[in-house]
Amino acid sequence: MSDHPGTSDTPDPLDSFDEIIAAETDRDPDLAVIEAGSRTLRTQGGPPQADVPARPEDPEVDNALREVEAELATRWGETKLEPSVSRISALMDVLGEPQRSYPSIHITGTNGKTSTARMIESLLGAFELRTGRYTSPHVQSITERISLDGAPISAERFVETYQDVKPYVEMVDGQQEYRLSFFEVLTGMAYAAFADAPVDVAVVEVGMGGSWDATNVIDGDVAVVTPIDLDHTDRLGGTPAEIAVEKSGIIKQDATVILAQQPVDAAQVLLKKAVEVDATVAREGLEFGVVARQVAFGGQLLTLRGLGGEYPEVYLPLHGAHQAHNAAVALAAVEAFFGVGAQRAEPLDIDTVRKAFAAVSSPGRLEVVRRSPTVVLDAAHNPAGAEAAAEAVREAFDFTRLIGVVGASGDKNVRGVLEAFEPIFAEVVVTQNSSHRAMDADELAAIAVEVFGDERVQVEPRLPDALEAAITLAEEEGEFAGGGVLVTGSVITVGEARLLLGKG
Repeated sequence: MSDHPGTSDTPDPLDSFDEIIAAETDRDPDLAVIEAGSRTLRTQGGPPQADVPARPEDPEVDNALREVEAELATRWGETKLEPSVSRISALMDVLGEPQRSYPSIHITGTNGKTSTARMIESLLGAFELRTGRYTSPHVQSITERISLDGAPISAERFVETYQDVKPYVEMVDGQQEYRLSFFEVLTGMAYAAFADAPVDVAVVEVGMGGSWDATNVIDGDVAVVTPIDLDHTDRLGGTPAEIAVEKSGIIKQDATVILAQQPVDAAQVLLKKAVEVDATVAREGLEFGVVARQVAFGGQLLTLRGLGGEYPEVYLPLHGAHQAHNAAVALAAVEAFFGVGAQRAEPLDIDTVRKAFAAVSSPGRLEVVRRSPTVVLDAAHNPAGAEAAAEAVREAFDFTRLIGVVGASGDKNVRGVLEAFEPIFAEVVVTQNSSHRAMDADELAAIAVEVFGDERVQVEPRLPDALEAAITLAEEEGEFAGGGVLVTGSVITVGEARLLLGKG
């Protein structure tokens, strides 16, 4: 680290930075020595987010969108994979390589990808760059997945984009062993829409893994890896290190890599890959991080340490320590994109950073959708996400009686999710969403009884009935008491609950 302006009598905040981070996190201090020759970034010296869109009001547009959705539904779903980028590469080729027409920030990891992407998008937009954001899955509307200038593209534009690429998709289908999948077609649509806009920068979230993910036909100038944990273990591996091997595939030659706090074995894999491709690395807890945070009304007030210095009094309207860490990662990614810590020493304009973070939203991530009683939605679907959500609920809400509504997918570690929430739920109502992947409510109930005991579990197979039952249980505390409801377990469950509760 280079010297910063100041007198010799003034303590350098950098001297205590590592100590602050070490005290705040469980990060292994020995991780600092695992650089193996990699270069590290060390400093030398958006528009408001749109909410989740509703169905189009125009019947003709709505019908056209439904037709597109029906055609996409005939393709392999997002859980059926043939690990290869050959089909998406072929599609990019016939489309004229649209993904090469703009720089990109590529995001992988297990949890926090969408929230981090939305924060990056808001920061870039606040600095007057035109952004394209591609994230998955959607909460309510498929159009959420492709955003321009901080807002989901319109249903009309979504349909037009599909019709534009459809002939090329069918051409590739005829040349490949397998047709393009649902996710591959959407990825092609996003990249084409960004080129058509055109955008100044694309913010792209990996669907699954990294190496063979359909998004990985871009060469991200900045590669972001949010915390890696166990999820999709049947496809990605049974340990953080094995999963990191797949996710490290987004780290390209001479890129800049922004690493959130990682398990040591995963960090070793990621740093080794960075060395192999001569990538520049910035690590949370060393080059950047969260210096301080305190709960504030509707969110939290942060002091972030970036690659260019300290950013105090940053208001983030999201709950939980995990979102503070996502904010630190997002800030470092945008700094790296602008060359802070490499080509330039000055930090980003603090007022612009504050404005951008204050405008961030992340639907379905500890989102309050009703009061009296308070109903909160969170899309946690694996144990790590559930633990982060449970801790955030303890910190941000004063519930005296919290009722859980849980609907999960059958391919997830449901027991781990339930165990994470057990300490904060007085009772749990188990249910199921409309997805074909949903775990049967009775099967989920059997696991819940083992975790909570029979007296604390209620079964309501229909989500509307589950919400009504949970609200009734929460209201037993009285109108002015601290009863609440947390709906969780799946993005699909959260999206359907959001609609039922009048959002979107």
